[in-house]
Amino acid sequence: MFQNFQVTARPEQGPPRLNLLRAEMQAAGLDGFLVPRADAHQGEYVAERDARLAWLTGFTGSAGFCAVLRDIAGVFIDGRYRTQVKSQVADVYTPVPWPETGLADWLKQQMPDGGRVGFDPWLHTVAETQRWRDALAGTGVDMVQSANLVDRIWDDQPAPPMAPAKPHPMEFAGETATDKCARLAAELRNAGHRAAVLTQPDSIMWLLNMRGADIPRNPVAHGFAVLHDDARVDLYMAAQKLTGLEDHLGSAVGTDEPDRFLDALAGLTGPVRIDRATTPQKIADALGDRAVLADDPCALPKARKNPAEIAGSAAAHLRDGAAMVEFLAWLDQQPPDSVTEIEVVTRLEEYRRRDTALQDISFETIAGTGPNGAIIHYRVSEDSDSTLRDGHLLVLDSGGQYLDGTTDITRTIAIGQVGEQERTAFTRVLKGMIDISRLRWPRGLAGRDIEAVGRVPLWLAGQDFNHGLGHGVGAYLSVHEGPQRLSRLSSVPLEPGMILSNEPGYYREGAFGIRIENLIVAQEAPRLPDADQEREMLDWRTLTYVPIDKRLIVPDMLSTDQRRWLNDYHAEVRKKIAPRVGKVANLWLDSVTTPL
Repeated sequence: MFQNFQVTARPEQGPPRLNLLRAEMQAAGLDGFLVPRADAHQGEYVAERDARLAWLTGFTGSAGFCAVLRDIAGVFIDGRYRTQVKSQVADVYTPVPWPETGLADWLKQQMPDGGRVGFDPWLHTVAETQRWRDALAGTGVDMVQSANLVDRIWDDQPAPPMAPAKPHPMEFAGETATDKCARLAAELRNAGHRAAVLTQPDSIMWLLNMRGADIPRNPVAHGFAVLHDDARVDLYMAAQKLTGLEDHLGSAVGTDEPDRFLDALAGLTGPVRIDRATTPQKIADALGDRAVLADDPCALPKARKNPAEIAGSAAAHLRDGAAMVEFLAWLDQQPPDSVTEIEVVTRLEEYRRRDTALQDISFETIAGTGPNGAIIHYRVSEDSDSTLRDGHLLVLDSGGQYLDGTTDITRTIAIGQVGEQERTAFTRVLKGMIDISRLRWPRGLAGRDIEAVGRVPLWLAGQDFNHGLGHGVGAYLSVHEGPQRLSRLSSVPLEPGMILSNEPGYYREGAFGIRIENLIVAQEAPRLPDADQEREMLDWRTLTYVPIDKRLIVPDMLSTDQRRWLNDYHAEVRKKIAPRVGKVANLWLDSVTTPL
């Protein structure tokens, strides 16, 4: 199994660890200390060694931080984790709604007489520290760079990951690393930049056509890199990860150990480009006035998938869809009260593992039934494992990391006879998902400009959900990829080749959850016949082909166009997936994709 079900959050461990940290704070002359989820590479997921927030507090979400003061310790969590945090942290920690409550405002409230709050400059970005300075100016609250105090008290802290890296084949990459480096180096020259510092592992993996295994579920290797304006690359990565990659990297890529990275920065001639949103403050300090703030040069090119990456992703989704259909056909044969959440996760992984191209799951499978479905990023454990009971909804959010693509799909499934309340809410969520799928929009709009389309059916009923409508997805890379998002916070224009999720939801705490998710790729929209089209338009191509549970749909709530989209989608699912599944799954597929 890729996934295990061990209990990872033990609230009772929080209080003694908090006491140890406060003792270190006092010894260091600090009134507070920040413990982020982040590592030095600022990726969403971290290695066990860097899971300081989870170790200290018990909170295992993928975003957030803890601000430890002498008399209060605030755990800052966004809308996805408001329910989860309640069961994971002890009462010595105070959940703080974030970003509604910012760190600076909270510190000003908690420290009216001022004080010194320490932070590890490797774990906080240039943008973060600038926001603190601006917001706390004149308040008496000083943010002080410090050694990492959690590392001092974490006696059994795991070693850094050292998994070997491997080449990513040209048939899936679609462009050589040499050509990528040359293309981006030309952009550096045009901007007047001598070099760019790369800190995010997925950027380095994409640029050099490599994949790694330092982070569970994400095929990346930890390291740092400098791209020069002559297309040379200096790669700072542990030598044992690079064994056998000499020919793949070639003469234009020099390698050295990561502990030489800061010293090497001293030898760079500016201007040196750094991304303020992802570069640790420690690196900015090392560069000083040679640093110039600009976006990671890999971010947008990586987001704009080339034809080979799109073809690979589409192929991976068809195979993944077949595994999902085999699983759903099996699940429908099981009576209520006979299957647990762990069995759901285990059985689905078994179907996916039949594909030899599968390298890992793309994240910990979310299989939440009944009230657990309302926990947006629920992870089933041996302690929380629940039985799928009559009248429950099952939220099943999962995906695979295949050599040719990354998948991410959510289906909400009826267990037995489901109530009208659940069916009505499900149909509203489905309407929003369909409306996004059908959307055409003028080129140049960003996620923030169109994501409301997927919320309108819920808004009209006075409902909403506390997560973005969609995130970017990599090509056998991170399942959560920026900068593209379907979010009210995203100002990045959507462009052809960008793969995103489309996943509206609804969650009633203590009762049930609903989410429906397909992956979609932006493309140039064909001209409409007999239309006086004045602007270049984009639309979506759907990548995910798995049936949507019609038992949960209130048909009269769908418009004619929404019903037509659903029937056409199910016809395509049947056409594309039927040749890939066995007899039993085929019979099931025929029955669940009949026109509504």
